[in-house]
Amino acid sequence: MVVYTVGTFDLLHVGHLALLEYCKTLGDTFVVGVASDEVVNSYKPNVPIIPLEQRMEMLKALRCVDDVRAYHELEYVSACKELDVDIFVIGEDWGDKPHNIAVEKYLKSKGKRIVQVSYNPQTSSTKIKQNVIAQSHKGKHMAHTVE
Repeated sequence: MVVYTVGTFDLLHVGHLALLEYCKTLGDTFVVGVASDEVVNSYKPNVPIIPLEQRMEMLKALRCVDDVRAYHELEYVSACKELDVDIFVIGEDWGDKPHNIAVEKYLKSKGKRIVQVSYNPQTSSTKIKQNVIAQSHKGKHMAHTVE
């Protein structure tokens, strides 16, 4: 069974690790798709802090990850076909964008599974970035609230 998930994986943290380790338990081979800067910039205001090749290298170093591949377009069907994915793992923020609907339709037509996971609210790359910014401005007359 081939398990596939996708993401940015910027500033790798324990929330990412929990997700990746869970994905590995779902099948025999676990592949991670990593969004290029251009893809991330198409739906987020800022590109990742860590360059694509370094994000991929970090993921490849994890025992639970069997393979890592970059994707340069916001579509998932081609990778699912190429990898013959059995289970596609998505996050709770998946939504109903055309690229998401397309891969759902494809996977369902092939009798494949989609597994949706919840994120740990205490871990996020965005929160880490906000904390770094807040710390760098301490004592410089700049107010910044981080929850």
